[in-house]
Amino acid sequence: MRDLLFLAHRVPFPPDRGDKIRSYHVLRHLAREWRVHLYAFGESEADLDPPPAFRDLLASCHIVRRTRSMPVAAIQALAKGEPISLPAFAHPDMARAAARVRADHRIAATYIFSGQMAQYRGPEPTVMDMVDVDSAKFAAMAPKARWPMRAMLTREAKRLGDYERRVAREVDATLFVSEAEAALFRAGGGQGRIVAIENGIDAATYDPDAIREPRSDEPLIVFTGQMDYRPNIDAVTRFATRILPLVRAACPSARFAIVGRAPTPAVRRLAGEGVIVTGEVPDTRLWLARAHVCVAPLDLARGIQNKLLEAMAMARPVVASTAAAEGIDHGGTIAVAEGDRDFADRVIAALNGPADNGAARARVLARYDWAARLAPLDLLLKDVAA
Repeated sequence: MRDLLFLAHRVPFPPDRGDKIRSYHVLRHLAREWRVHLYAFGESEADLDPPPAFRDLLASCHIVRRTRSMPVAAIQALAKGEPISLPAFAHPDMARAAARVRADHRIAATYIFSGQMAQYRGPEPTVMDMVDVDSAKFAAMAPKARWPMRAMLTREAKRLGDYERRVAREVDATLFVSEAEAALFRAGGGQGRIVAIENGIDAATYDPDAIREPRSDEPLIVFTGQMDYRPNIDAVTRFATRILPLVRAACPSARFAIVGRAPTPAVRRLAGEGVIVTGEVPDTRLWLARAHVCVAPLDLARGIQNKLLEAMAMARPVVASTAAAEGIDHGGTIAVAEGDRDFADRVIAALNGPADNGAARARVLARYDWAARLAPLDLLLKDVAA
């Protein structure tokens, strides 16, 4: 087995949010054929000491606590003329650690997860997993923001886009989570070896037969996600304030559960008549099992939405916006809606329809098994490191 350096902007454990789900499964997959050296940032004390079962996957592990605030990073970025994402994840300990592992081991290849970590790339063959086109996300957010945030987002979109394209030209391959994201990057001037490696789902974990949780007695609509993430905040606000009243006009007992960690004050204020805000829960599968329908009314969505794959694997009826569903080859097994009235009508139809969505689970099993999704990565890394 050869040595591989895995650089990540967040420690890939536990796999409890979109980016960490992907990085966790990619790392596990690579550890079958490589000695993986994980060098990543942690955001809490718990991140600094991963559990033994996770460490057993690794040849070595070095976690740096990230403490730099975004305002400080913004000032530094303005002074240097670079995207804020770079100083936000610049740390001398990480730079020294990356240099040390290269000196101590014969690193055959490096896998970089998320563009912020590209600043630590070395001379060895390198695969850059951008996941999404982050610069496009900032560009989409800018028109909706107020000044001065609008100017800051516009600047970040431009600076980060320039950086993403430069990195793609310099590394051996650049990955995106869907062909749609890869095509978007190419259309924006991205060059080099651009490859789509899709996300998968652990269908054995997200199995309705493994979760002995009864369906809610009252119609329950569930949204899952990280609730300090702006697109998720906007999505649940839209549903609670504009779509849910239309649904409750037809189904007065319907309730909307917002399930996910770190809800902002704006999200917590949505709690009330017909709306539940759970905060962090031990297991989102319990809420998915209780749900009569899962929703993803996102106006801004990049790549593949894990929340949709999880709901599909749990055989839940799903209603999603076009943006949320775009990256998923769902084969018509979920309802896609636009506009508040259309979204509400499809939710009402789901509440009055079949309790289970076996076709969605079958689609996930056939299309989104992790081993199948990541198999092309094995061939790519062997080619890059040859």
